[in-house]
Amino acid sequence: MAEWPSLTAMFLDQADRLGDHSFLWAKSGGIYAPISWRETSAQVQSLARALRRLGVVPGDRVMLCAENRPEWLIANLAVMAAGAITVPAYTTNTVADHHHILSDSGAKVAIVSTAKLAERLIPAAQRADDVDVVISMEAPEAASLVRPRVLAWDDVLADGSARSDDVAAWVTERGLDDTAVIIYTSGTGGAPKGVMLSHRAIRHNCRGAEDALREIGLGEDSFLSFLPLSHSYEFMAGQFFPIHIGADIYFAEGLEYLTRNLSEVRPTIMTAVPRLYEVMHGRIMRGIEKQGGLKAKLFLKAVELGRREIEQPGSLGFFEHVLNGLLDKLVRDKVRKTFGGRLKALVSGGAPLNYDIGIFFAALGLRLLQGYGQTESAPLISVNRPLKNKLRTVGPPVIDTEVKFAEDGEILMRGENIMQGYWRNPEATNEAVRDGWLHTGDIGRFDADGYIEITDRKKDIIVNSGGDTLSPQRVEGFLTVQREIAQAMVHGDKRPHLVAVIVPDADFAAEWARAHDKPKELAMLIGEKDFAAAIEDAIKRVNADLSVNERVRRHILAAEPFTVDNEMMTPTLKVRRHKVRELYGARLEALY
Repeated sequence: MAEWPSLTAMFLDQADRLGDHSFLWAKSGGIYAPISWRETSAQVQSLARALRRLGVVPGDRVMLCAENRPEWLIANLAVMAAGAITVPAYTTNTVADHHHILSDSGAKVAIVSTAKLAERLIPAAQRADDVDVVISMEAPEAASLVRPRVLAWDDVLADGSARSDDVAAWVTERGLDDTAVIIYTSGTGGAPKGVMLSHRAIRHNCRGAEDALREIGLGEDSFLSFLPLSHSYEFMAGQFFPIHIGADIYFAEGLEYLTRNLSEVRPTIMTAVPRLYEVMHGRIMRGIEKQGGLKAKLFLKAVELGRREIEQPGSLGFFEHVLNGLLDKLVRDKVRKTFGGRLKALVSGGAPLNYDIGIFFAALGLRLLQGYGQTESAPLISVNRPLKNKLRTVGPPVIDTEVKFAEDGEILMRGENIMQGYWRNPEATNEAVRDGWLHTGDIGRFDADGYIEITDRKKDIIVNSGGDTLSPQRVEGFLTVQREIAQAMVHGDKRPHLVAVIVPDADFAAEWARAHDKPKELAMLIGEKDFAAAIEDAIKRVNADLSVNERVRRHILAAEPFTVDNEMMTPTLKVRRHKVRELYGARLEALY
């Protein structure tokens, strides 16, 4: 493994080596068009020179708010090449969110992609004390000469390309222990904190990912970048890891176009969060139900036999083994083709993966590797291995990463990937990192093979009034696998039993409305006794497989799904429990 002295040195070295090979791919005129490594490097260096010209000095912070696109990566690398620190921001942030991050980080410059995003960023920049310049990737309607000045991306690049400063020399002045990025946590439990990650921490996890995936053979790989690059997961796994191994990066157009992009790009590696796999599982199963007939029977048989082969190796009889081989051609090959046909691995992270979802894809011949980490660990701690993939676990720790467990089961980890601390928050830093060990807040244990089993999130554990400790994520996972239920959040800390907020599945609701000649609006269906009974039946099916204390005794139906826009979910599609409780808490308490 190469020993590059910084992430920017790694990129420049790879760009020199790969030259005119394709690197970044984005849609242009309806088709994917490439930017070479050499061209990317030239733009990175031009922007780095321009940033220095605008007064950015080593250690300054620069906010970056954009969709996944080539300019995102170019801007990020240019900020680092100039010696500054990138501060990524989600495109879903409100004006208040932007103001908090700009003010807390003290960013001097902000880079934004579109006029629509600028409508929320510029008012925040005007209220912040330190922002002097906003650079807009898409030409602003008019350049501003007042604070903050708004400059066009092309003009800034042109200014930088006309200069001859030696960017490579600047890069040599920065080291592995310098801060590369401040990533603000997505705030599932409150106000975001800025996590400082060094070049060393991210390089450590690039090496860990390479070691973990070596079994599948790395070389001439293509990544489909879908998750927000402003999240630590994609920041490392969808940006610097591909740079580390010299891979191509394609930028997805969005969730609604993901199936199309998969067939166009034919990626070899893709990272995603469990919610995406849940959505894909739901779409596949609804399609199979509508299709019916022999094709549906063959599909379900492929899932059944594939699952048995994974869970009970050697349990298939002779004729079942022959049938399973036939189904590989008739069913699994078609499924693999919908993912492009070249996929070496799907990687799931960012939240716990429901086992039934994981085994579903594995049974269909897709290698789905569950990993584990958090922003504070840059973010990788562990990941399953391709040749020994245990879906009920998050795999063994990556190389040079130590894991142990506190007396209460909390996962503690130590390694080069630990954050430098929370920006301007030493009290929170000292709480999270004690004696060199990061306290993750997750509860788990090692299995017999040294793979980590996570049982719950420490702060999300429910202790009912009888003293029983319950995992809300486990119960919610069972609920959301039901075709009638899209989302769920259970509640019951210090209460006698569990209750829940249930969001009905939109497609199921629409089908039910057509079948019963009822209005299709979910808000109206919730008042229908028979529709409510259908949801109740789904909950009863789940309760039948749960312990008495885990069963959901009562529930409320929500007409509005949990989304990023209504702040019920983070940009990486994790439920913001405190926000859901703020909205539905009184109604949930009324159920007791």
